Amino acid sequence: MKNSWMKILLMLLAMGVVATACNGAIEEEDYQDYERVELQSKITSVQPMTGIVVWNTSGSNRQEYIQLEYSYMLYNEVCKQKDVFDWSPMEKLLEGVASRGHQAVVRFRYTYPGKSSAVPDYIKALPDYEQITAKSEGRDTEFPDWRHPELQRFHKEFHRQFAERYDKDPRLAFVQTGFGLWAEYHIYDGRFIMGQTFPSHDFQREFMLGMDEWFEDCSWSISIDAGDGTYGPFDKYPELLNLHFGNFDDSFMHKQHGDYNTEMWMSFGEDRYQHSPRGGEFSYYSDYDQQHCLDKEGMYGRTFESEVAKFHMTYIIGDGQPRYQTPARLKEAAMSMGYKFTILDYKVKGSNVAVLIGNTGVAPIYRDAYVAVGGVCGNVNLRNLMPGEQTWVHIEGGYSEGVVPTIECAHLVKGQKIEYAANVVVETADAQ
Repeated sequence: MKNSWMKILLMLLAMGVVATACNGAIEEEDYQDYERVELQSKITSVQPMTGIVVWNTSGSNRQEYIQLEYSYMLYNEVCKQKDVFDWSPMEKLLEGVASRGHQAVVRFRYTYPGKSSAVPDYIKALPDYEQITAKSEGRDTEFPDWRHPELQRFHKEFHRQFAERYDKDPRLAFVQTGFGLWAEYHIYDGRFIMGQTFPSHDFQREFMLGMDEWFEDCSWSISIDAGDGTYGPFDKYPELLNLHFGNFDDSFMHKQHGDYNTEMWMSFGEDRYQHSPRGGEFSYYSDYDQQHCLDKEGMYGRTFESEVAKFHMTYIIGDGQPRYQTPARLKEAAMSMGYKFTILDYKVKGSNVAVLIGNTGVAPIYRDAYVAVGGVCGNVNLRNLMPGEQTWVHIEGGYSEGVVPTIECAHLVKGQKIEYAANVVVETADAQ
């Protein structure tokens, strides 16, 4: 007789609610001569590479509900001379974040209201480079000169070298990139000149093709505002939508989120989350948005958890939220994001193991991860396990009495662990 988890699974399969994944059809028949082993486990923590993100300088960066920390970075902090890159500012950031058992979400930017641009000084000093200073949000703001070939060359070379150095670095979770104010793919207030203060669609194409080549493992993301043809290149070059990049939304949960923001999300394809992460930041359109975006009853007719499920969100920057919500609520909200693994069956034959595992979260994990027993990894990469899917994992050897499965991922820092839920019960003959 099946245990309770298996009864539920079979019922959902019959209803067509749960899909199979990775290995195709369910292969339980391959394990009929395996013996079920009891397994109990709970997910008690926010999972690595998911959840609510605070700034690396936040006083909340040691809270137990935090797995990710965010930081802007400046191009001119790393490069001051042509082709000379000093990555020590990046190293300092990553070391500090990792020392707290967390990983970083990083965004390099050029333009910030009220500040000089972060274009390297050697480029600014070139005689034919012209920078524009204009008001943005009422403050004098420097904008880059994207006409200049050296700025274009530098921008591509910077990201090529960045990827070469950090693509597989476990201290780095996700990279955000872009142009315009805060690198958020817009200049809604200030001097917008396509091809000068904002790079041309042709150069954006060159850059995106490069990013897709340079970053093999780490996911890079651009703002959903790139879906606006005024800024982004996708109307002119729709084939760019085939590249593997994620998206972030810097006004998540605001009142009109169901209109413009949703249109922008969908312009990149409903299934993009299957290979690249979706993230963002809580809306700062109003103080009300910040104060109530995580209220259990929701706001504007939507709850945070419902929006997380709708958009398959993996992370959200919520640096201000500790002022408005309790640690318990922040942990609860954080745990609603990203992947969530559940082991539905655990069977052994000699030293061999068969594990039925499902993803009951809202997104996949975006790094390679494997079920392991006794240090031996299974034959399925959980990176390919989509929300609502499940698969059998075969592990050749590794089992001995009392050994339980783990989920192994090379992209973790010290102190991180991927948990799973399990309620596999071996029922007695009397219960049949």
